[in-house]
Amino acid sequence: MATQRLSDAELATQPAAYWTGVAYESLIAFTRARHAEFGFTQPQFWLLRNLSGNDISPDGHGMTIAELESAMSTYLRSEDDLEAEAGVLLDRGWLTRDDHERLWITEAGEAARVDLKQHAPAIRTRIHHGIDDADYVTALKVLRQMIRNTDGPAV
Repeated sequence: MATQRLSDAELATQPAAYWTGVAYESLIAFTRARHAEFGFTQPQFWLLRNLSGNDISPDGHGMTIAELESAMSTYLRSEDDLEAEAGVLLDRGWLTRDDHERLWITEAGEAARVDLKQHAPAIRTRIHHGIDDADYVTALKVLRQMIRNTDGPAV
């Protein structure tokens, strides 16, 4: 099926909220499918990143599921089940759980995080194919201004 090309004037009348929603769902689906091809899920990668002192974790200390959910609240999706995802990582030996229900990344988990992170540039390259960096920056600036214009979170 051919995609109809819209003129610039027609594009200017398109609702940004619709297109940002379509873009969000498409980008998430694409990224998660690529992660699945490599044998992990996006939430599993986030768990490793949030528990690694070499990545997002501010101190490398263990965290409970509730603490992790709070830390990831801006990007978790409703279908993400961190307890189940952590269970897979516990079974793989990438995480351990202490007596206080805190999850900790293991040496094997840190090695896996580093390995998994190596896939990110290829995923980004595919998503950005045919888009100049200047156009990408302009698009983000426009979105950020729309957020400010609608009293959204400071960005």
